[in-house]
This record gives sequence, C-alpha cells and structure tokens, in this order.
Amino acid sequence: METDPTRRFTYRAGDYARFRPSYPPEVAALLQKECGMTAGSRVADIGCGTGLLAERFLELGCELFGVEPNAQMRTAGTRLLAHYPRFHAVEGRAEATTLPDASVDFVTAGQAFHWFDPAAARSEFTRILKPGGHLVLVWNERAEGPGFQADYDTLVRRYAPEISRIQHDAIDCVFGGPVWRLAEFENRQELDLEGLQGRLASSSYAPLPGGPGHQEMLDALAELFAAHQVEGRVTLLYDTKVYW
Repeated sequence: METDPTRRFTYRAGDYARFRPSYPPEVAALLQKECGMTAGSRVADIGCGTGLLAERFLELGCELFGVEPNAQMRTAGTRLLAHYPRFHAVEGRAEATTLPDASVDFVTAGQAFHWFDPAAARSEFTRILKPGGHLVLVWNERAEGPGFQADYDTLVRRYAPEISRIQHDAIDCVFGGPVWRLAEFENRQELDLEGLQGRLASSSYAPLPGGPGHQEMLDALAELFAAHQVEGRVTLLYDTKVYW
C-alpha cells in the first residue's frame, strides 16, 4: 500500500473521475447563506483531485485555484473543468500551496483533509486566507443502513480494512479549536455493476489489479450486486458532511 498520501491515487484517477459521487448543490447554497460566498469569491480548493467539489463553486461563478499534488489527478481535474475560464490548476499541497499571502476568501477541501498534516495545513491556510476568510471541509460518508448498505460496508471492511475516518481532534487542530459548525445533507449514487466496481476501485484502500485480494474482491462484489440489484442498478447512500 502506497504510504505517501500525494501518490495514493496515481493509478486511480480514471476511476475517481468516472465513479466517485459529486456533492449536492446544498453545499454551495449553505456557504452562500452562512459565509457570504458569491460569484466574486476566490476559492482555494485543496486536494482538488478530479474537481468534483470545485465544480460546485465554479458553477456559482467563483474564481477557483485547484491545488493538487498528484499529476494524474490534476490532469483529470483540468480535463473536467477546462470549460470554466476561472479555474486554475495549481501544483501544490495543503502544507505548501504556492498561493500568495491573503489571496483567497475560502479554503475548501472535499474528501481530502484526512490526508493533510493538520498543524502545518492550519499554518498554510491562515497564510493564504484573507482576514475574515473561511475554511470549509467536506466529506461524502457512506450512510449506515440495512440491506445493500450494510452488506457493501461489510465487503469493504473485509477486502479493504484501511478506511480513513474523520478525526475530530484533527479538525479541531486545523480550525484552532472546536469552533467549527456542521451541516449534513443526503446524497446518493445509482450504479450499475461497472459503476459499483469503479466506485470501489477509486478508493485508496482497495486492492489494485494484480494485487492480493483484488480478484476475490471483484467476485464478492459481483455476488453482492446480483443479490441486491433492481433493474440492473443499486443505490449507494451517503451523508454529505460540511464543516465550516
């Protein structure tokens, strides 16, 4: 398993771009209401990856700097967001974004903060944020539930036990204490078998093709899909969590 967090998605960028869930529009609406985000806001999206969260803010009209250390993920994000003239791909990382001092109104991170060094990231975010700027951390977490949700979770834990979970002490560290607020929204994916396979393959903890457990995982996933599919599809439910 790759230990450098900036390289963990090198062989997964294609699956990530195709099969990861996006974020509900309520995320941008929340930041407009609670934090004053507008089309004139400048946003640094850290660990921008394939651009799923960034696109929500670009749709609003924001100028967005997609900071991403992994070349393959950065390329995938640039491809997805190429038609937004206010998008700028940046080679950098949470602890060293390369952005100027006091240059952005928002620092955001979607499905990425658990890879950051919290103390070093806090220092960098404080440097690049304008006075009164906002920090926003977002995750799509699989919802708990019976049936397919529970069986899929069991399968993931069997074949990919190294699952990253939200650590509130790390969140406290980057915010400078338990001063954050939290909102949650429902989110979902409708997936055929290829989509379900790609969704799991996009996860940093899943066995790679040719590696131990990969084929066994795919076989078990096919059986799970067959047991739960309705008209050739299954539904993955998520809780989208927004810390700001």
